[in-house]
Amino acid sequence: MPTFPERPKPRSAYGRSRLRRTCAIGCFLLSIMLLVIDGCGTSSPRFGSGESGVDPPRRKSPRFSREAQEERREDDKKPDPKTVGEVVSGTRDFRTEKNTAITPLDQSKIMRAISRYMGVPYVYGGADPRGMDCSGYTMLVYKESIGGELPRSAEEQFHIGTHVSFKDLKFGDLLFFNTTGPPASHVGIYLGDDLFAHASVSFGVTISSLESSYYKKRYTGARRVVSSGK
Repeated sequence: MPTFPERPKPRSAYGRSRLRRTCAIGCFLLSIMLLVIDGCGTSSPRFGSGESGVDPPRRKSPRFSREAQEERREDDKKPDPKTVGEVVSGTRDFRTEKNTAITPLDQSKIMRAISRYMGVPYVYGGADPRGMDCSGYTMLVYKESIGGELPRSAEEQFHIGTHVSFKDLKFGDLLFFNTTGPPASHVGIYLGDDLFAHASVSFGVTISSLESSYYKKRYTGARRVVSSGK
C-alpha cells in the first residue's frame, strides 16, 4: 500500500504574525542598504576625485552656454596664427603701443605669465592651471608677474585704476566687455595691434582680436591698473 508524505499542519496565528514581522524587518533593512549604496555611488568627493586631486568638471550654466554659442558664431576675426606664435614666444614687439608705466623687465614678466597659461580650459570660478575664468586669469597674471593685486571679479576690476580711451590703449590695460550683463562681465589684457589675451568661455585661455564682431560690439571700456614703473 503506497505511503504519502504527511501534510504540513497549518501555521498558528502566532506563527503567521511572527513571519510577517520577520519579512517586514528584512525588507526595511534591504531598503536602507540600497539607499546607502546609491548615495555612495552618486555623491562626489569633497576634495576632488581619485589620486589626481582634480575636481570633477563643472557644468556650464545656461547663460555661459549661450555666451559660448554666440562667441563661436560671431567671432569672425581670428588673429593670424603666426602673429599669435610671435606674441606667445615674446618675439613680437608692439613699439607704438608700449606702456611707459611698465618697465621693459615687468612687461617681459607679464608676457611670460600671459603665455604660461595659454590653452588652459575655462572653468567658472577657477584661478589655477586646471582651469580659470576671465577675472581669475587677469588676477593670476598680474600677481605672478609683478605682484599686482587685482580684485576677484570682472565687475570689481572694472572700478580700479584709471579710465583709458580706446585710441589710447597700451600694453597691460584691462579690457572689459558686456557678455552676460553690464557694465563688465568679461575682462582681458591688452597686448597691442588690437590683440588681447583672456580666458574665453569657448576656447579657454587664448588670444583674440578686438576687430572681431563679437568683441567689438560688446566692448565697454578699459582701465589702466599700472600707473608707474617699478
